[in-house]
Amino acid sequence: MGGTSLKLQSASCQIAYWEGGGLRIANYLVRRTFATESATLGLIRFFFSPRTIADALREFRGYSPRSVSRAILRLIDAQLLLECGSAAWKRDRLVESSWKPWLPEGGLHFMTKDARYIGADWPMEKRKKLLPAGRAPPQFKTIPGAVVTRLSPQVPERDTFFETLHARRTHREFARGPVLLQDISKLLRTTWGVQGYLDADLFGKLPYKTSPSGGARHPVEVYLMALRIEGLERGLYHYQSKDHRLAKLPGKATARAASAYCAGQEYFGKAAALFIMTAVFARTMWKYGRARAYRVVLLEAGHLCQTFCLTATRLGLAPFSTAALRDSLIEKDLGLDGISESVLYVAGVGLAPASLPREQVERRAVRRELRTQHDRLANVSPTPEIPDRVSSTRER
Repeated sequence: MGGTSLKLQSASCQIAYWEGGGLRIANYLVRRTFATESATLGLIRFFFSPRTIADALREFRGYSPRSVSRAILRLIDAQLLLECGSAAWKRDRLVESSWKPWLPEGGLHFMTKDARYIGADWPMEKRKKLLPAGRAPPQFKTIPGAVVTRLSPQVPERDTFFETLHARRTHREFARGPVLLQDISKLLRTTWGVQGYLDADLFGKLPYKTSPSGGARHPVEVYLMALRIEGLERGLYHYQSKDHRLAKLPGKATARAASAYCAGQEYFGKAAALFIMTAVFARTMWKYGRARAYRVVLLEAGHLCQTFCLTATRLGLAPFSTAALRDSLIEKDLGLDGISESVLYVAGVGLAPASLPREQVERRAVRRELRTQHDRLANVSPTPEIPDRVSSTRER
């Protein structure tokens, strides 16, 4: 590491806690944990300001030079001490500056990156060993002794909204053909597109979408991995929600990459498209300077994903979503730093498999024909509309 003039500084992205009577220090940015003694905390505190190893040997002269040097080397190996000016040091400082209002609680975001997925191909005995001891908690809650009011039984709804809601499923099998670009366009506009603007006085004009966003900050961005889309070149794209456009990015879109993004879930490599949701945290952090607002960002991703899945279902497509992700790989391929903008969630879609109920496949074909007829008549002089007497809701 090059002599006693080398300056080191303690990582800002660290937390300390007790586990089983032992002290643990974790660097949440790199997801590494270090077991140590409480005396090490004094060494970490000393390096809060940039110092050299020689400085530390003088400061801790009550200890043997060998033990001090060994402790410093262990802290360097655990990335709790960083070389000033190095790439690791710069990333650490970026977190400190970008996430300051939400730290240390925001460390959860980094500690939970890059999921390890337990695949369906794992032997049953191996999967059983990973289950917690004891029985699973009950799936439903009742209040003992509470007065109960029985509600009317559920009856099949003929309303198209409820039909769509009840038809939604998470799919892992897809037909081989491509999805139409017009369906992808509708998915993007309906889920992430700007629907209009609201005058918020102090905050000026703020966009609104089909899903709620805390303070109308809309921190979530979406990137498209186009695998099989009729009318669109295979590749990676960023969706520009303001103008409803796709910006082509460098990088390749392959079934293997799609599976890798989803922590090795091979069936998602057979989808037609992935929709990768990220968050630009500063948008929300600017207005909400407390760490609880991190929850708001995650909730928004959930709102958006449900809108996506319902829209895909309405179009007769097969949607899915997953939080088992290799965040770092995705961020690298998209050119993101993983700090100021980071991956949250992935949704995707493919053609519905042939095993779907016949009536659902037929409804999809009818809708396509109606859209085609609508496009053909778009430039014809307006004529009186036929009132919709079938559905109790209106499509907008």
